[in-house]
Amino acid sequence: MGVSTSRPDPGIAVVTVDFPPVNALPVRGWYDLAGAVRAAGHDPGIRCVVLAAEGRGFNAGVDIKELQRDTAAGGHGALVGVNRGCAEAFSAVYTCEVPVVAAVHGFCLGGGIGLAGNADAIVASEEATFGLPELDRGALGAATHLARLVPQHLMRALYYTSRTATADELRAHGSVWRVVPRAGLRRAALDLAREIARKDGALLRLAKAAINGIDPVDVHRSYRFEQGFTFEANLSGVADRVRDTFGAPSGAPAKEG
Repeated sequence: MGVSTSRPDPGIAVVTVDFPPVNALPVRGWYDLAGAVRAAGHDPGIRCVVLAAEGRGFNAGVDIKELQRDTAAGGHGALVGVNRGCAEAFSAVYTCEVPVVAAVHGFCLGGGIGLAGNADAIVASEEATFGLPELDRGALGAATHLARLVPQHLMRALYYTSRTATADELRAHGSVWRVVPRAGLRRAALDLAREIARKDGALLRLAKAAINGIDPVDVHRSYRFEQGFTFEANLSGVADRVRDTFGAPSGAPAKEG
């Protein structure tokens, strides 16, 4: 359990996340993930990083129960920690010195969108789904990254409804490189990583910096702007009201504000 790094081929590092049961990461997990990606990218022998996950899905976002426990104790330390941790992990993927390939299976939700949206390429399994259920969980954020995966109006509709999009739908929009059966996901991601890793390492690092430099949106500033509204939702109490209904039986009434 946790974050691990392996090197299955020369020039390739695979950073794997494993936080059962659904890969909803606690504060420490986001920082561990950021550290692993940064370390892999800083290794002069690495030319491509694959970001993968074990278990039922790629990533289910933050550990809401950790936030609820902290709030019940009268604190906001977990909220501040997870916001900073998410920002660090998303930034680590984006600023990794070499290209990052996300191998996505199952659900890619919340913080998972932040990771996949900041990756250089995505390979997904046939059953993979992508979405931001933030409004159902008393949170905001990562619209910055969803906007990198789908067109603007679709991003808004998905955000407001908390619906998900399939891997095939994202491939139709050009944001997913390949869609493959679940059993072949790791192999397909490694195939792309190997193709990338055959390039000159120094030139790849220059290419990554150059491509980031021409991005039309500053993903760091954009995401931090979103997070300001997450804090407002928490301080006003609306986030707690919505979070308290998370996991309740379907049709259960929400608490009145």
